[in-house]
Formats: sequence, structure tokens, C-alpha cells
Amino acid sequence: MATAKGYAAQAASDKLSPFTFERREPNADDVVIAIKHCGVCHSDIHMVDNGWGMSVYPLVPGHEITGVVTAVGSSVSRFKEGDQVGVGCFVDSCTTCAQRDLDLEQYMPGLVQTYSSPQPGCDLPTYGGYSDHMVVKEGYVLSIPDNLALDAAAPLLCAGITLYSPLRHWNAGPGKKVAILGLGGLGHMGVKIAHAMGAEVTVLSQTLSKQDDGLKMGADHYYATSDAATFETLAGTFDLIICTVSAALDWGAYLNLLKIDGAMVLVGAPEEPAQLNAFALIPGRRTLAGSMIGSIKETQEMLDFCGQHDIVADIETISINQINDAYVRMQKSDVRYRFVIDMATL
Repeated sequence: MATAKGYAAQAASDKLSPFTFERREPNADDVVIAIKHCGVCHSDIHMVDNGWGMSVYPLVPGHEITGVVTAVGSSVSRFKEGDQVGVGCFVDSCTTCAQRDLDLEQYMPGLVQTYSSPQPGCDLPTYGGYSDHMVVKEGYVLSIPDNLALDAAAPLLCAGITLYSPLRHWNAGPGKKVAILGLGGLGHMGVKIAHAMGAEVTVLSQTLSKQDDGLKMGADHYYATSDAATFETLAGTFDLIICTVSAALDWGAYLNLLKIDGAMVLVGAPEEPAQLNAFALIPGRRTLAGSMIGSIKETQEMLDFCGQHDIVADIETISINQINDAYVRMQKSDVRYRFVIDMATL
């Protein structure tokens, strides 16, 4: 066992504080990673607060991890010392399946999340990337393209794949009109990726305060949802709407912006249930769907796509001792657009 340093919450809604814990000894198929940067995801806050009712404490958050390989097991063939790599939202999968599903593993039973998740054959939960190093099976380690900086690439491991997966699944591309609802840590990645895919991109945001940013990122249009006229102007416009916000909305108002056979996909996860009138869907044969990250295979595809198009997140780098203040600021939407921890400050 190797001693690791990190920051953890000891109980629900606790502030994060220094925490020392044990990482397992590497097996033959493991990669040891020195963590250089870790993005701060809004789900980290939900998990620290136990907002989804599944947190395990002590809880070391962090699933947007980039770093450098420091050691590999004897059977590892894809990585070597010095490689720049990433770890996303899960570190094992299909642990209760007959075999691993390389395309749909994120939806299959037996998913082991990168933090606060039971580990098969172990009494301890997984601990995440707000730490100095980690040990991960080779099959769950991702290659970061050499042209992407490790700090700005870190949010691709969650925010990037969370937007790439539904955009790809619902065929965003030339001739498609795509709306990104919310221009935050998730939404700004959606704008960049949808633009690179060739779609006509519209941002739907509460106000026009971030309009200049959205247009620079690749949006073709930008509308304020606080203006009632927006919903009249854009009625029946979109093939696809990706909703990145975690607040309850009037789903019917947004579904009315879809064309016939259009889809609205939820990637933000409100803690409270919402109501929906069925007639928001029935007359236009519309779909209200959800999407959750991607498989390791698709995440690597996303990273390669971002490498080809020079796509990274817009970030604000913080030291680890600023994390509690960063959580407060995130809840006020006071970041453009993703906090990333420099783990050298641990």
C-alpha cells in the first residue's frame, strides 16, 4: 500500500480538508499516475453534499484527472513512464456482467465510479483526483493528445465527453440546428464541440451577459431565455437541444422549440423531480431523453477529436486550498468556465 495525500469531505456538506489515505499496490495490469491537474465538476458538489443520496465518506472528489505515468505493471502494453494520460468518471465497469461492453459500459451494471464507489473485493471506496496520485487499470486510462495542455484538457474527461456523447449519438453535424441550453462548464464545451462537428449552434442562456464568449467559442446565435419573445421566435427551430443546467425548468416551453422528431437531451441533473405535460411531446413526436458520459472507447474518440480540432476548456486554475471557495463561486456561476486544481499545490 502506498500513502496518498488529498482533500476530502468527512461527512455530508463538510468543507474539504487535507486527508491522508492508502492507494492499493499496483497489479500487473495497472498504471500508476502522478496527478498534475484535476477539474472541478458540479457533480463534485452534489456528491460532497450527498445531494443524490449515494455518497460514501470520507469522500475524495475529482473525476477530471490528467497526469503523467510514473510506473506500469508487467502486462501493460499501451502506456509507458512519461506518457500524459487522463482518468475520467469511472475506473472499472461491467464488474457484474458476463463480459465488458465496450460501447455501453457506462450504462451497464457494475460500474465503479472514480470516487465514492464500492470496489469489488475491497472494503474501501474509490478515492478521486483531488489527490497526488492514483492506481488505475490500463483499460480505464486514456491518452491525452500531445498538443493539448494537461490543465485545460482536464475538463474534457467529464464535461467534454458529457457533451460529445449526445451530440454524436443524435448526429449533430452539417445541416443540423443544435441548441446548447446553459453556457457554463458543460455548455461551453458543447458549443465548441457542436461547432467543430459542423452543426449550426445556438446558445440559450438566461441573459446575454456571456454572448461575446459564446460567439467566440463558435455559436452562430445567442438568445436570452429570460425574454419571452425568444420562445416565440425559436418555436419549432431545433433538431437537438442539449440541456446542461441542473435547475428545474418548464420542460414544455423548451420542447416547443424542437422541430418534428426533434430531441431534447438532459445532461444536467436537478436534485428535485420535475413535472411534464405529455402534450409537450405528443403533437410533434418529440423526444425527451438523457445521456451520461461515454464509454472509455468513446471518451478516447472524443479526446482524439479535440486534439484534431484544438479543443480544450476555458479554465481558471486554482490551488487546492482554494477549493471550498471555488465551490461557493460555482454555485453562483462565478467561473468562466471550469475550475482546474493545480495539484502541485497539494
